[in-house]
Amino acid sequence: MIRYCPQCGERVGARIPVGDTLPRAVCDACGYIHYENPRLVLGAVVEWEGRILLCRRAIEPRLGLWTLPAGFMENGESSLEAAARETREEALAEIEEAELFAFMDVPGVDQVHVFYRAKLVAGRHAPGAESLETALFFEAEIPWQELAFPTISCCLERYFADRRAGAFRWHRLTLTGWHWQATPAPAVPPPE
Repeated sequence: MIRYCPQCGERVGARIPVGDTLPRAVCDACGYIHYENPRLVLGAVVEWEGRILLCRRAIEPRLGLWTLPAGFMENGESSLEAAARETREEALAEIEEAELFAFMDVPGVDQVHVFYRAKLVAGRHAPGAESLETALFFEAEIPWQELAFPTISCCLERYFADRRAGAFRWHRLTLTGWHWQATPAPAVPPPE
């Protein structure tokens, strides 16, 4: 919870405002009520010729582990724009034919993760500033034990199940009991 009012700079206190049900940071000086809400993470399951694009993280949390291109949505962009931007930033890749695929509530970390499924344009990808490397993986090659987040595993499991069934559908999940944990990442060799 914040300590100082973002409007006037005075100290705030935690209390339940009139008509509310949860404690909020309330400023006694100006009356401002600060609401803290879950953050949106947008990403994409990007496919090229039967393989899935993954990025090895160059940043914390989960440095050195693999993930789908994804990140926090910015103000002023649509969810699809956010997923496409994150794919450009992390994998220097463009996507097309994007369709909503998975919506995951992650209350343990106060986030909502939304994934599109999309096609990789021309098969082009390379590591962006937040990635150590990018690679395309067939299902049997996915480094399951080195995936950065439970939402990535859940998303990929459903993607491959739908693909085997011959029909993609929309998935809604809630991941309970998940909190950030310090998990050692595998050793990453330095770039050549």
